[in-house]
Amino acid sequence: MELSPLLLLAGGFILLLVFLYFVPINLWITALFSGVKVNLFELVFMRIRKVSPSLIVNSLITATKAGLQITASELETHYLAGGNVPTVIKALISADKANIPLTFKQATAIDLAGRDVFEAVTTSVNPKVINTPNVAAVAQDGIQLIAKARVTVRANIAQLVGGAGEETILARVGEGIVTSIGSSLSHKEVLENPDKISKLVLQKGLDAGTAYEILSIDIADVDIGENIGAKLQIDQANADLKVAEARAEERRAMAVAVEQEMRARTQEAKALVVQAEAEIPKAMAEAFRSGNLGIMDYYKMRNIQADTDMRDSIANPNTGNTSNRAGRDETKLS
Repeated sequence: MELSPLLLLAGGFILLLVFLYFVPINLWITALFSGVKVNLFELVFMRIRKVSPSLIVNSLITATKAGLQITASELETHYLAGGNVPTVIKALISADKANIPLTFKQATAIDLAGRDVFEAVTTSVNPKVINTPNVAAVAQDGIQLIAKARVTVRANIAQLVGGAGEETILARVGEGIVTSIGSSLSHKEVLENPDKISKLVLQKGLDAGTAYEILSIDIADVDIGENIGAKLQIDQANADLKVAEARAEERRAMAVAVEQEMRARTQEAKALVVQAEAEIPKAMAEAFRSGNLGIMDYYKMRNIQADTDMRDSIANPNTGNTSNRAGRDETKLS
């Protein structure tokens, strides 16, 4: 069965498209006229390895026109590793124009490390300013100061791989500000010479081990905060007052306990006295029975007791002591 000329034409067109896809002749011609030597079979192998030939060739043309010595194999390797080839080429061209030492190996390592290598080169040429958050510190006189600084940094190409980032710079600068303010005898010294903070912090070499080089640290603003020293003294005074009150309460409780104990002893002594007095009538009765005490002796003793009670009532009229011991004794004897 013969095929129609239309089907033959369509099949030929499809075969031509497949051939041009795997053999990018137009891209090879573009590279050839741009002065870039690329083997046509190398472009075919790129397509087989699922590498974009246009991306590699265009990047190679850009690098060659800028005077960089880079091969297609190096670009392909970086592409297969997951790198951003156009960004690396832009970074290398910018570094070359700015006389910044940056090799292709360094650029690809920085790119694969997750950092924007073109931004790093741009920061090296045009330093950027990092604003620190408000840093609160207390001078030795107890006054709190709130400082804010601007840190001017540029990228350190040699430390971009493995170097610390902006967070470390901000943390170190904040620590230096706290140390500087804390070592000042008075908050007035800091307010009079805020550049003292920046000079002291800048001398500490805070950019060691980071991906940036600190060019300057400028104190943008210094405000007076709370009187922390006075607050601490008030809190200490309140604590001392509570301790003193607790100790006073402890002494009061001990005094009350001692008083109760003495009252108990007094009652015990009174009970012993009453018990002893209760033995007197018994002894007198025994003396009567045994003949050791006569009736005249008893009345003489009664007269002496009455006289003693009368003298006590005259000497102490408000006591209301009208008790008659002799009468009680007589009652007990009866």
